Formats: sequence, C-alpha cells, structure tokens
Amino acid sequence: MTPGPDCKPRLPRGVRLKHDAVRGEWLLLAPERVIKANPVAVAVIEKCDGVRSLSEIVDDLAQAYQAPRETIERDVTKLVSDLATKRMVDL
Repeated sequence: MTPGPDCKPRLPRGVRLKHDAVRGEWLLLAPERVIKANPVAVAVIEKCDGVRSLSEIVDDLAQAYQAPRETIERDVTKLVSDLATKRMVDL
C-alpha cells in the first residue's frame, strides 16, 4: 500500500504515540501491539494528524532538517506505507 502525495495520514482510533519516561523511548501503541519509534519516526508520526497531506509533511521535514526533499519523501513514504500495512496509520 503506497500512499500518494495527497493522502492525509492519521493515527486510527486506539493508536497513540507515547513517551515511556522510564525507558526513555517513544512507543506507538495499539491494541495488543507496541512498536518502538526512533526519533525520525516520531517526527513523522507527530505530523500524521489527518489534516496535513503527505506532501506537506515531507515539505515540513525537509525544511526542518535541511535535507534533500527526495530523500525525505522516500523515507516518509516508506515509513507511512509500512505503518499503514500494520494498520497503525490510516491513509
């Protein structure tokens, strides 16, 4: 499932991003599932609000990290696609 640039990814009902202060790590929590999220994934997931398009998320991150847009787009698309396959993000 490859998301298009106009899709507006969001966390589905029952899925949330939470910081575990004890372990010092971010977790993406869903019923009966937990995924550890690295800082890059957290930056992407925090922007998956159902309002911003994938293209806008990529633009925001490319500007914030001063990185080539093509690289950011490839990485964000892959992450969102993987999370959508696991039903952790709705497109």
